[in-house]
Amino acid sequence: MPSQSNTSLVSHLDCPGGGQVWIDGTTLYIAHMAAPHGTTVVDVSDPRRPRQLATIDIPEGWHSHKVRVSNGIMLVNHEKIGQSGAADFGGGLGIYDVSQPSNPKPIAKWRTAGRGVHRYDFDGRYAYISPTAEGYVGNIMMILDLANPAKPVEVARWWIPGQWQAGGEPYPWQDGAAPRCHHPLRLGDRLYVSYWHHGLVILDISDMSRPKVVAHTNTSPAFPNPTHTCLPIPQPLKGRNILVVADEDVAKLRPSPPSFAWIYDITVERQPVPIATFQVPGLDRDGSPQPSMSGCHQPSERLRGTVIPFAWFAQGLRLVDIADPFAPGEVGHFLPDPPDRSERVSSNDVTIDDRGLIYLVDRVRGVDIIETTAFG
Repeated sequence: MPSQSNTSLVSHLDCPGGGQVWIDGTTLYIAHMAAPHGTTVVDVSDPRRPRQLATIDIPEGWHSHKVRVSNGIMLVNHEKIGQSGAADFGGGLGIYDVSQPSNPKPIAKWRTAGRGVHRYDFDGRYAYISPTAEGYVGNIMMILDLANPAKPVEVARWWIPGQWQAGGEPYPWQDGAAPRCHHPLRLGDRLYVSYWHHGLVILDISDMSRPKVVAHTNTSPAFPNPTHTCLPIPQPLKGRNILVVADEDVAKLRPSPPSFAWIYDITVERQPVPIATFQVPGLDRDGSPQPSMSGCHQPSERLRGTVIPFAWFAQGLRLVDIADPFAPGEVGHFLPDPPDRSERVSSNDVTIDDRGLIYLVDRVRGVDIIETTAFG
């Protein structure tokens, strides 16, 4: 039986494992981890009876495990996994018209060199993406204009100096982790960019064609897990501007206890200061190493008040209240039963809808729709 506190299961959708879930109105979009499953579109107008509307497949050797929807446009990533897969498919973004969610219509494919696009943000006009690109080491940050979704236009790119190999930049990380843009998120005229083992970057995009560094800070290698997501909180808390930073419990630089989430004060944004951390109570008892995917992964990029839903890998859904950013605390959880033939869950992503329902996807199998009173 699931372990739960201040939560209850509304329904379970049995489907292949997912990397991201996104809700638009009463339509749920599930981006799957592995081919041939690409994207599944589900009607959740009755959340107790989810109804599949459409599916989009992807060739072997590729995946489209991320999805965002805005203004009737759906973006899915195309990223190479492993060494197999048809080279002519190519990495990039698939762009679809989902004004009728039951009938997704391909509009275009934006292509990039190398493995393709990993994670991204999309506001209905601009996409803030993390592609590999010709001549660069690892993923960089790029902004695309989709005013005409059939013909995306690159607005700007930014990278950590040293990544532009073709430009002759000296590469200073021969003995360390390679730089990799993981995930840009926009709030106002700022981009909050997670850069894996190279920390977090705040970019000024008031002139979108010329991103400028506001701040760059890093907790690695002192803490061995990569920076996965930098989530800005839109309203001040206790008079402070707050950034929630999730370290992902994978790709550890050395054996370690499970990763956790940081709370940063960015009131003086050129000097981000960590003021608190959150770990699932009891998970790290003595600081001893534990297997990957035991700890933190991803907060909901949609917010409702000060309670943030987290997908916490083997610990399921955790509801974390940051009303006091100096003392974040858990106010609820939902730990599903493991999928068949799995020893534990692998909660990979979470989002919420306008009704306050929570959607939690497992990277092995299934989506749980959950309700809570924690949002108030």
